[in-house]
Amino acid sequence: MADFKMITSAVERQHIIDQLDKNRRSGGRGKNEFRDIRIETNVIGTANGSAIVHIGKTKVIAGVKAVIGTPYSDAPNKGSIMVGFETSPLSAPEYRYGPPQDEAIEIARMTDRVIRESGCIDLEALCIKEGEKVWTIIIDLYSLDHYGNFYDAAALAAIAALSCTTIPEVTIDDDGNVEQLETSYPLKLNSFPVTVTTSKIGNHYLVDANLKEEKTAEARITFGTTDTHIVSGQKGGEMGIKSADILTILEDSIRTASLIREQVREQLGLEE
Repeated sequence: MADFKMITSAVERQHIIDQLDKNRRSGGRGKNEFRDIRIETNVIGTANGSAIVHIGKTKVIAGVKAVIGTPYSDAPNKGSIMVGFETSPLSAPEYRYGPPQDEAIEIARMTDRVIRESGCIDLEALCIKEGEKVWTIIIDLYSLDHYGNFYDAAALAAIAALSCTTIPEVTIDDDGNVEQLETSYPLKLNSFPVTVTTSKIGNHYLVDANLKEEKTAEARITFGTTDTHIVSGQKGGEMGIKSADILTILEDSIRTASLIREQVREQLGLEE
């Protein structure tokens, strides 16, 4: 007797494809349309910056901590960035406690890449004393509710948290000791990178897959862009994507990211 879960998955996948063939999608969205995005900032009192991002019912929280450390030897005048993502069992039954799962590692790396390659943080501005003391920006991401597309939710949560991050002012005495003051200044962002993840289901491509769409997709690709540049790209899934389709996906991703960026900036009260 065939496995019930396998049969159910096959039936659901065919139903999704049949609906897409008729230009129908769950929730009435278009193929290039995101679910509603909502952002709350400064949700963790002990963090230097924090945010919760809702994409539909998917929810990710980000906390930013600025700590003083030693610069890398090949970058004595630059601070550093560290990104981690943890999939909590509270957000979905397939997640477990323990070391990060492969998906969490991939999402952390994708988020790190879009932040780093976009140059949204000036690492030289994080230098306290060249060759000795710099700020390290640690971004911790946690899944809260999993209804599909942690990839874009994590990146958006990280950027939203960074947008409200403040860095403590410091003094340095004659012996080189650094003391943090009670006052602080905003972390300046040079750009606002946004990722758009496109999933392939049958012959169809759609952005911001919900959980059922995500689980039935054969492949996905995520592009990170700023207002002016393409800064990252990541392919996932077992199947390939034709090069001509990738170019179309990229063009659509740029347009979609621009709409998201405008919407998010308005929610965060940021100027362009």
